[in-house]
Amino acid sequence: MALHPEVAAYRAARAAAGTPPLYTQTLAEARAADLAAIRAGGGAVEQVAEVRDEHLPGPDGDLPIRVYRPAGSGPLPTLLYFFGGGWTLGSIDTADGICRRLANAVPCQVVTVGYRLAPEHPFPAAVHDCHAATVWVAGNADRLGVDPSRLAVGGDSAGGNLAAAVSLLCRTDGPTLAGQLLVYPNTDIGGEPSGPVGDDPTLFNRHSVAWYRTHYLTDEAQARDPLASPLRADDLSGLPPALVITAELDPLCAEGQRYAERLRAAGVSARLDHYPGMIHGFFAMPGVFTDGRRAQDSAAAFLRDRFGLPADREATPAEPEGTAVPGA
Repeated sequence: MALHPEVAAYRAARAAAGTPPLYTQTLAEARAADLAAIRAGGGAVEQVAEVRDEHLPGPDGDLPIRVYRPAGSGPLPTLLYFFGGGWTLGSIDTADGICRRLANAVPCQVVTVGYRLAPEHPFPAAVHDCHAATVWVAGNADRLGVDPSRLAVGGDSAGGNLAAAVSLLCRTDGPTLAGQLLVYPNTDIGGEPSGPVGDDPTLFNRHSVAWYRTHYLTDEAQARDPLASPLRADDLSGLPPALVITAELDPLCAEGQRYAERLRAAGVSARLDHYPGMIHGFFAMPGVFTDGRRAQDSAAAFLRDRFGLPADREATPAEPEGTAVPGA
């Protein structure tokens, strides 16, 4: 397979360190290792004018949220961001770097949602948590300083899956969305992952995909539900414009591309940004992968367009709060 030089170096470092795949670890070990790897690869931590933790009412108790608000007053365009981690790993903290970067670069308010994780809370708990949070944010626009006419959803990996599922729910149940940011999303959880990575234990591979699926679904028939597999929805018309980001060496690449194609066929504006030689997870690791930074810039440009903000806006320079360590 044709590895980007930065991916080759990353792979070699993981192999030399003997880093075990997440799917060989206990849940507690995998959750800690996932957060550590993302923090190590996230690059310099950007300061945001305001960052605060709150809670909102969810379908089965309060859900934690973190609000990132750039400088400025009045109602702001707002992105609800759903973190990745195969519906099993991840937290508000794993999306912290991405949310800080997008809040500054767009600029917009970003709200990330601490939805419930599997296997403790399997499908469809995460979907309903994320939709409930979206409805609540729109309904509490004045309290949060949200411009409800400029509300978008987004996420990476499982978070991209959840953003697509929430977009399907919002089409009929509201609120109206200005866009959906889908970063290497899992769109067909029942499909067979493909690609050149194969069984490579140093990278996200087909075993990773299967491990997450077994935690998230309690019945294989659930894989046919469009809220688990948005690609299997009969009708994708009327959905908000989308940016779909894919990586060539990601087992989820083909299904992400098929989703963009189906959106276009249904009359939805959908842009596909494909990154040759990149792997699953690169978007969250701009401190390791130059294309991670480029993809975040592309995401910010998409959101600026959907929010009606000036196209020539430049990202606020990062103000490091700590030292980044290359991922291994």
